[in-house]
Formats: sequence, structure tokens, C-alpha cells
Amino acid sequence: MEKYKAIIYYTLIALIVSGFICTYIPDLEQLGTWVSPPIALLLGLLFALMFGNIYPKLNKAMSKYLLQYSVVGLGFGMNLYTSLESGKDGMLFTIISVIGTMLLGWLLAKHVFKLDPKIGYLISSGTAICGGSAIAAVGPVVDAKSGQMSVALGVVFILNAVALFMFPPVGQMMGMSQADFGLWAAIAIHDTSSVVGAGGAFGDEALKVATTIKLTRALWIMPLALVTAWIFKKKDQRIAVPIFIFFFILAMLVNTFLLQDYPQIGEVISQLSRHGLNVALFFIGAGLSLDVLKSVGVKSMLLGVSLWLIISLSTLAYIFFT
Repeated sequence: MEKYKAIIYYTLIALIVSGFICTYIPDLEQLGTWVSPPIALLLGLLFALMFGNIYPKLNKAMSKYLLQYSVVGLGFGMNLYTSLESGKDGMLFTIISVIGTMLLGWLLAKHVFKLDPKIGYLISSGTAICGGSAIAAVGPVVDAKSGQMSVALGVVFILNAVALFMFPPVGQMMGMSQADFGLWAAIAIHDTSSVVGAGGAFGDEALKVATTIKLTRALWIMPLALVTAWIFKKKDQRIAVPIFIFFFILAMLVNTFLLQDYPQIGEVISQLSRHGLNVALFFIGAGLSLDVLKSVGVKSMLLGVSLWLIISLSTLAYIFFT
């Protein structure tokens, strides 16, 4: 049975890879259009639900590093000045949303859902900044146990998967512009993977805006971890900073100032990175653990959904009424 699981596993990966290879072959390019971020994640999720997480180490490593490499590669398709211009409108709202989500999460966890304080803090951190990365950075600072981490990560994972499928069609139904959708996705979706995936599914400009604002939002991990260490009276706590964000900025600088006469180079790297993201999303889905899903309690999920709905709707209100 294990042999057949492995065959199906690698066959799905080969299908995703062959799909984007087809996009570079003139007579077969239409065959590659079926490969999209939601489809790649769905294939991984279905495999995990049917056969389990058969390669946990491989799924974890590939979903982490391939995602980071893909995000850095996207920087080669962006111009620094254009990205700053398109993303500047969301910077102030990013600051407001981060602080507001943390405060609101604390109030809801303590006074409404009567949730474990550490689980509530982790879910709020993941919603406010960048999902699993924020939870992983803040967890050790608050001395979170593995069970508490699993619950928070499970909530974020579920909502990320839902967002990746739901946001693009909702954005199209509402007639959102590329820039507006990019802002909405960057603020309202937790993890970088789903933000970039949703932006890419909506359009090239949405992808650029979403990536720029999302990675700016992710930089809040450092101040959040420092404030958390102060709140929980933790000294000399090592803080994990997502270094790949700085490489993304470096790639954008290289594309803007060194490759301006060779735009085709940056475009090829960017396109390959978008396809690499699809493969990374498959590994993220295939890394699903049923134990993690079972550990997510009703109160934890209600807190996550409440925060998610509030930040999603408030971002839409900001977009349409300002």
C-alpha cells in the first residue's frame, strides 16, 4: 500500500510540474492553464485526507524553502518604485490592522470565548501578521506547549485554505480592481503562501501589490516578538526573523537597477517562481495532519473565524469607502 501511495504522491507532483512546463510549449500552452494555486493546494489536501501525511519531513522542508525561494524570485519581476507606489496606500492600514487585531483578539479570547490565554494570543498573532510564521516566532516567547501551538496552527491552516479558494471569485464578483484585491488579500489572509497564491490567481498586478504589502506586514514579527517578550517578562529570548523578506527586497533592487535593460531575465525568473509557488502549495496541502485538525476546538475556531471576518470586512470597508 505504501508503494502505491508514493506512486500517487509523485505522480501528482509530476502533473503540477508538467502543467507549467506546457505553458512554455506553443502548441501545448493551453494544457498548462489548469495548474493554479487553489488547484495545487487542493490536490495536496485531498492526498493528505485520503492517504495521510506520508512524507512529513519532505513536505515540511519543501513547503518552507520552496515557498521562500519562490517569493524571492517574484522580486525579480517587480520594480522598486512601482511596488512602493502601488503598496503605499496599504501601509497605514497595515499598521492599524496589526495593532487592532492584537487588541481585539485579546478581548475576544478573554471575555467572549474564555479561551486559553496563550492559544488566544497565538491565534491573534497569526491573524494580525503572517499566520504560521508569526505563531512559530511568538510561541517560544510565551512558552507555548506543542498542543497550544498545534491548535493555533490548525486554525490558521484551515482559514488559509478557505481564503485561497474563496477570495479570488469573491473579488471578481465584487468587481475589485487588481490593486484593491491585492490590498485586501495582503491584509485579510494569514500566511504568505495563500496571499501570494490568491493574488496570482486574481492577476499579475494583484500579485505584486499583495506580495509587497504582505511582506511589509510580515516584518512586524520582530516588534511583536519584542513586545511579547516584555509582556510575558521573557529576557534574552531569541527572535526568529524571516530573512527571505530581505532577499525579496534585494531581488527587487537587482531587477530595478541592474536588469532594467534586460527585462526578459527578470520576467523568466518571476514566471518560474510563480510556478514554484504552485508546487510549494501542493506540499503545504500534503503536509496536513488529521491530528492537528482534530485538536482544533470550537472556541479556538470561533476566535479565528471572528477575527478573520472582522479584518476582512473592515479592509473591504476601507477599500470601498476611502
